[in-house]
Amino acid sequence: MDSEVLLTAALGGVLGIVIGSFLNVVIHRLPRIMEQDWQAEYLQWAQEQQACSPPPANTNTTQAISLSRPASTCPQCSHRIRWWENIPVLSYLFLRGRCSACKTPISLRYPLVELTTAALFAYCAARWGVTPAAASWCLFSALLLSLALIDWDTTFLPDDLTLPLLWTGLVASALSWIQVSLPDAVWGAVGGYMSLWLVYWAFKLLTGKEGMGYGDFKLFAALGAWFGWQALVPIILLASVIGAIVGIALKVNQKLREGGYVPFGPFLAGGGFAAMLFGPQKMLQSVLSIFGL
Repeated sequence: MDSEVLLTAALGGVLGIVIGSFLNVVIHRLPRIMEQDWQAEYLQWAQEQQACSPPPANTNTTQAISLSRPASTCPQCSHRIRWWENIPVLSYLFLRGRCSACKTPISLRYPLVELTTAALFAYCAARWGVTPAAASWCLFSALLLSLALIDWDTTFLPDDLTLPLLWTGLVASALSWIQVSLPDAVWGAVGGYMSLWLVYWAFKLLTGKEGMGYGDFKLFAALGAWFGWQALVPIILLASVIGAIVGIALKVNQKLREGGYVPFGPFLAGGGFAAMLFGPQKMLQSVLSIFGL
């Protein structure tokens, strides 16, 4: 690897570690923003239906949440996090992974998200250089990582992330920023959505239960837009195999969440990252080798 590529990768890594810090905010706050919006919509509907009286004025003292407000605080003691306590990775090391006020441990996931984003951005910069393709795949990585962790935490795949991921894949294909033709991207999106939609309804008709959510359809459609319809089978096979292994491991260790539900989005995201790093064909060969085929 020559010095120019190393420098480009390093710059990508620096950008990634900064973006990773913002992704931590997105992962933590976006589900809460969704719940806040759902509550507001319900109250508006209830008032319109005269199902309940309008809430008294000024009774809701909870500050509205956005990605920028309120300022970050310790969830345990409400200590306001100062700028020097919010430097990606370095602040975590300086504080030894604890709140400076109450000494409550800070989750290791925060620096891991920052480092993972840095590694993904560095890879994209090294592989594609300073090009629209690199920017496209960096955006893909940021959105997909956020979706995977939000789904693991909450079993939600927000439209605010899945739909931009889908549309940016189609736009990047149309502009030839990624090596997927627009027809392949469009049919990839259609095939990704419809395949899981059909599985969902077949499972529901047979069992009366919902095996997955509509967010999974949209995420798979987005992956189809980025990699084309040819990548759908390798991605879903890898996601299913890894998901089954993790699900069995959680069940054996009695760590399944209530209802025994394991979100599928993180495994679809894993298949998407594998497709970006290794290519769909190598993925398919790897999955088939697991079964000795």
